[in-house]
Amino acid sequence: MAGKNIVEITDKNFEQEVLQSDIPVLVDFWAAWCGPCRAIAPIIDEIANDYAGKIKVGKCNVDENPQTPSKFGIRAIPTLIFFKNGTVVEQITGAVAKAQIASVIDKVLS
Repeated sequence: MAGKNIVEITDKNFEQEVLQSDIPVLVDFWAAWCGPCRAIAPIIDEIANDYAGKIKVGKCNVDENPQTPSKFGIRAIPTLIFFKNGTVVEQITGAVAKAQIASVIDKVLS
């Protein structure tokens, strides 16, 4: 389900891949059965390619990794959480346009 510039985020690797990352991280919390998650997946792939090297993009399957979403109070999917220096800086819930995600990334990077 993930493209070549997307990291699979799990309960086990979350701290290393996200909290200890030296670049900002966008984590897409999703599930295979979620229609809006599938709808936004190609956009997440594009974002990962467009911003390769500037941000890390990861996907966390909420069904396979229940601890991490519960730690961040994920109640609806898809939820995109933006981390910078191990801290949550932005959050988007729902399937949104690529432009909206890109504008948040640009803000996080500035």
